[in-house]
Amino acid sequence: QVQLAESGGGEVQAGGSLRLSCATSGYTHGKYCMGWFRQAPGKEREGVAAIDEDGTTSYVDSVKGRFTISHDGPKSTLYLQMTGLKPEDTATYFCAADPTGIVCMTAIKLLGVRTSGSGFDYWGQGTQVNVSA
Repeated sequence: QVQLAESGGGEVQAGGSLRLSCATSGYTHGKYCMGWFRQAPGKEREGVAAIDEDGTTSYVDSVKGRFTISHDGPKSTLYLQMTGLKPEDTATYFCAADPTGIVCMTAIKLLGVRTSGSGFDYWGQGTQVNVSA
């Protein structure tokens, strides 16, 4: 059973930076393909960034050039380095894993991470990011 746990959220002023982490456990089988998602109050969950085991990444247009997704080894901790934060980045951020790789790879290669995350089998509990103007 894959378990995910996010950390690193907090409050920051516009223009500031935060680094989110997603610790994984039990991720011993299948493909390594993970993503970051976020959900703001009253809005649908949206994809932010995703990465596969080869290191191929994809970002939603609104965060390109500001956010960087990375990991420190397949099936290991996932990160999201966020710089140039804007008030519109305020949301609860979730990491998610897709050990089949099917949905995640599609999100990376075909959708530009424009996905709500449906099909990702494992999710963390979320970490809150608040960006003030």
